[in-house]
Amino acid sequence: MTKVLYAVACGAPATADLETFVRLAQAEGWHVRVIATPMGVKFLDVDRLAALTGPVRTDFRLPHETSNGLPPADAVVVAPATFNTINKWALGITDTVAVGMLCEHVGMGVPILAVPQVKAELASHVAFKPNLDALRSMGVHVLFDPAEPMPRWEDILTELSAILAG
Repeated sequence: MTKVLYAVACGAPATADLETFVRLAQAEGWHVRVIATPMGVKFLDVDRLAALTGPVRTDFRLPHETSNGLPPADAVVVAPATFNTINKWALGITDTVAVGMLCEHVGMGVPILAVPQVKAELASHVAFKPNLDALRSMGVHVLFDPAEPMPRWEDILTELSAILAG
């Protein structure tokens, strides 16, 4: 049975290299599906990713669509997660399909790893740390050190494996 991993991509520099993460995850046996925020999609080569993963999801389904077209997720990785997405997600503001799906998957108990890529100025904003703490209190795993750049894709997969191993 194939494990399904949702890769949620936001509008941050590391998103331009999401294909590397997808290929690494696929090599570890994951069936990866990509969900992107409206800004995240601007950093992606959507056609290239779709050839690897199937359609890249960027919009809510329409009322006449009975399925969202995605297999159920066994895990979710949000990398890079932006300041905007972290704050909206923690507050339950589901104005994008990506944040809406993140909120739903928290409620479903699906293991989620959030990996923020946030400038130091934004990481020091009064809303950011409490919202990271709120996500942690909901069971979201957060891999973030404001003094370090975003971890390597390999390190993100290692962290996900550790989470799933318990």
